Amino acid sequence: MTQATDIRREGNQPLLPPDHLHTALRLAAGGLPVLPLRAGKLPFGNCPTCARNACGGRPNMRTPGRCACPAPCHGWAAATTDPHTLNSPQWARAWREAAAVAYHPGGAGLTIVDLDTSDAIDWARATLPRTRTVPTTRGEHWIYLGTMPSANAVRPGVDVKSLMQYARWLAPGEGATAALPDVVRALVVKQASKPPRAPQSLTAPVPGIRGACPHRTPTYLARGLAMAEQRITQARSEIHATVYRTFLAVLSTHGRCGCLTDTHIGRLFTAAQAKGESPRHCTDAWTNARTALGM
Repeated sequence: MTQATDIRREGNQPLLPPDHLHTALRLAAGGLPVLPLRAGKLPFGNCPTCARNACGGRPNMRTPGRCACPAPCHGWAAATTDPHTLNSPQWARAWREAAAVAYHPGGAGLTIVDLDTSDAIDWARATLPRTRTVPTTRGEHWIYLGTMPSANAVRPGVDVKSLMQYARWLAPGEGATAALPDVVRALVVKQASKPPRAPQSLTAPVPGIRGACPHRTPTYLARGLAMAEQRITQARSEIHATVYRTFLAVLSTHGRCGCLTDTHIGRLFTAAQAKGESPRHCTDAWTNARTALGM
C-alpha cells in the first residue's frame, strides 16, 4: 500500500493521508534537499518549456536546486531546501498529487546503499560497517556520510544512490551514521572499469535528403565529427547539456544531406558515454536535437 492510499482509521473516523508538503518542509529545514514523487516513485514531468527535455537539461543537471522552471522540473535536480520554493503556488499542484517525498542524498552529503534482496542484506552485514539503516518495501537502505557517483546494479540486488540521484523518504532510520567506506566506493570504480557497452544504434538515424552532398568533400564531414568528439571529450561540466548542444550542431550542419551513418553516430555516442552519459541519455539527446530541428 502506497503512502498516497494509506488512509488509516481511528474508531470509525478515517484519518487524512500523509501531508507530504509538511514532511518535505520538515526535512528541508534539517538540510535535506527534497522533491515530490508521483505514484510509482517517479518524479513529476518537465514543464511545457522543457517537455521531452527540449531545453537540453537546462540549466545544470549536475547541480540540484538550480532548475529555473516554475514547477518541480528535471527530476532529482529540482530537489531543494528552500521553503519558499517548496511552498510556492507553482509547486502546489505537485504536492496535491504527490504519492511520496523524495530527497537527493548527495545534496545532503550522504550515500545510500540500496539493498533489494535478502542475499544483498546478508552481504552487507558480512562486508560493510554498520550504519544508519532504514527498512524498505523490499529490503533496507544503509546510509553513510559522504558522497560518490551513483550507480545501479553494482552487485546483485545492490544499487548506490548519492550524487545525481534521488531516494524515497521512508523514515529516519536507526543507528549512528558511519563514514562512507572505501569498499562501497570500490563497487562503483569496479563497475566503471568494465568494458563499455556498445553505443546504442538508431534504426533510422537521420532521414536526410539523398543526393549530391552539399559539403562537396568527405573531409568536411570528417573534420566536423572530429571537432564534435573533441568538444564532448574536453567538457569539464554540464556534460548533459554539452552533449545535446553538440548533437544539435552536428545535425544542423550534416543531418539533412544523408551523409551521417550509424558509424558516425556511434562515434558521437561513444564519446558521450565515455563522459558518463548512458545510452538512453544519448538517444534522448539525439532525438530531442532532431525534434528541435524539425527532422
